[in-house]
Amino acid sequence: MTSNSFLSDLPLAGTLVGENFDGWSDELRAEFDAHAFDGEVGSKLLSENDRVRVWEIRLAPGERWHAHRHVLDYFWTAVNAGTSRQHTFDGTTRDVSYSAGETRHFHFAAGEYLLHDIENVGDGELVFTTVEHLDSDNAPLAVAS
Repeated sequence: MTSNSFLSDLPLAGTLVGENFDGWSDELRAEFDAHAFDGEVGSKLLSENDRVRVWEIRLAPGERWHAHRHVLDYFWTAVNAGTSRQHTFDGTTRDVSYSAGETRHFHFAAGEYLLHDIENVGDGELVFTTVEHLDSDNAPLAVAS
């Protein structure tokens, strides 16, 4: 993929709080490089079959999930209300507030992806369920078994 223009069509949530890698540490940039093809889109793989992978992300206040790459069509649902900060490979940083039950769907054409992290910047635990569709336009990335 040579352009990030498709990002403007994705349902990226939140308020833009930084651009052009403003505030990114050298360690954060190195993490994005190291995890550029990390398919672990959640902290726990709950289920997988020939059609879907179902993940959980459970973050205590101040905890973050490292950079990871989405290539498959997917959706996430916030199990509870909370707030996160996310850095995205295009150099943007967003603060996002979630309502319990809020759901967002993503579609990726061949070659498109989303590389980002997520940090719980709220006061309570932040929990998501993410479902990846294995029959997407891109091949699934490998995950640790």
